[in-house]
Amino acid sequence: MLIDNEAKEEFAGGAGAGLEGDWADLLEPRYLVSTIMLSLGVALFAFNEFFVSTAMPSAVKALGQPWLLAWAFTCYLVLAIVGGAIAAAMKERLGSRGTLTTATAVFVAGTVFACLAEHWAFLIGGRLLQGLGEGTTIALCYALIPELFPKRLVQKVFGVEAIAWAAAAFGGPLLAGLLTEHISWRAAFASSLPPAAIFATLVLVMVPQGARSDKPAASVPLFRLSLVGAGILMISVSSIVSSQVLMSLLLVSAIALLGLFVGVDRRSADAILPAAAFSVSRLPGTGFWVILLMPLASSAGAVYLVYGLQMIWGLSPTEAGISGALMALSWSFSGILVATVKLGDARRLLAFVGPLLLVAGMAANTLALIVDQYWLIYPGQAIVGIGFGFSWGIINQLLMDRAPESERDKTATFVPTLQSAGYAVGGAVFGLIAGLAGLQEGLAAEAARGVLVPVFLTGLGMAVIAAILGARTAKLATGSDPDR
Repeated sequence: MLIDNEAKEEFAGGAGAGLEGDWADLLEPRYLVSTIMLSLGVALFAFNEFFVSTAMPSAVKALGQPWLLAWAFTCYLVLAIVGGAIAAAMKERLGSRGTLTTATAVFVAGTVFACLAEHWAFLIGGRLLQGLGEGTTIALCYALIPELFPKRLVQKVFGVEAIAWAAAAFGGPLLAGLLTEHISWRAAFASSLPPAAIFATLVLVMVPQGARSDKPAASVPLFRLSLVGAGILMISVSSIVSSQVLMSLLLVSAIALLGLFVGVDRRSADAILPAAAFSVSRLPGTGFWVILLMPLASSAGAVYLVYGLQMIWGLSPTEAGISGALMALSWSFSGILVATVKLGDARRLLAFVGPLLLVAGMAANTLALIVDQYWLIYPGQAIVGIGFGFSWGIINQLLMDRAPESERDKTATFVPTLQSAGYAVGGAVFGLIAGLAGLQEGLAAEAARGVLVPVFLTGLGMAVIAAILGARTAKLATGSDPDR
């Protein structure tokens, strides 16, 4: 059976809860299949993110639409949010194996669309399908963690995911850069297809279908999801309109739609948001804010760093792609290190140290643009990655631990969806700022620098807010851990 009874009991606080697990425990027959499945899901997500982000500037240049950088990023993540929100309902209808294979098929279809795109609309369409497929996959992987593993192994699971992320990130940007330079950006996009095929094959062979729920499948909250997607897309559209009046109208409308979503969701019997979402005075609300704001701040680099390295300093796609690899590898290896930390209060302190390191890394990237020293970006990206690695798994486990039993699945699914929302909102906001600063095709190096400095300064400000809320999360969590 897919869900291990011992895992459920230990996660809920039964006998043996609080004991520290060993890495070798994940290789036991009862956990091995689950470990492989989650690792493959994370690796597929990482492969696509790092291959595509390195090749996208060349695709944008070929299609002659510089604003596609923000749109391709935002549209992908908006549909990833939708995919994350419908993952639980799909699992009830199709089972675990059916959901994962269906989501992979959607991702493959999107990748083919993007590879064959001769017009920007097909590229955007491909990114939409990719986002829907991968958002569903990664959300289901997160949601299954508390069901498949006892609490004593959850931190180790995040460590294994970091290893999978490192494996995908290490060669991803470099290979995408080489393919883009020596073949084409289309070849870089197509390189996601073999890992997707391997993932689907192993899921069919190794993952049991799983019991479907006897209860009627939950309905998909299309109206509320439409409010979120429309709000984020309005922010993106505002970045390319020329009228200041229309831009202001779009921004006000976006804020109104997102506010309407929160209000409607809180009154719904099948709310998407956990009850304590976004509280600034108690857990898990402060942790949710950190999960949102850290990706939001770092998306300034995710969208525009490779572009800046190529446009301002003339680096090749391969050289520019190293910055993304450094960030990912630092995240992965620091996450593995943190998974070995056993003292509860020491782990919770990292919920503050991580966002603080994000501030330091974003400051280095911003300084690189201001003083015209691109080498600062590489240590800056490494520090950003360490910040995520130190805090990400800790906060994820903390949110799962503190969620009421009735909201545990909702919380676990909401975490990767919220992460995608942070990247999506960040991509839209920074696209708007870049548009206001004068982003257009054919910018000279100095003009491109003038566009990116306000983008990165804003990202730095968001990182500071994340650090403040990270300190609040650490204060609320330290000293009250039931498993100390």
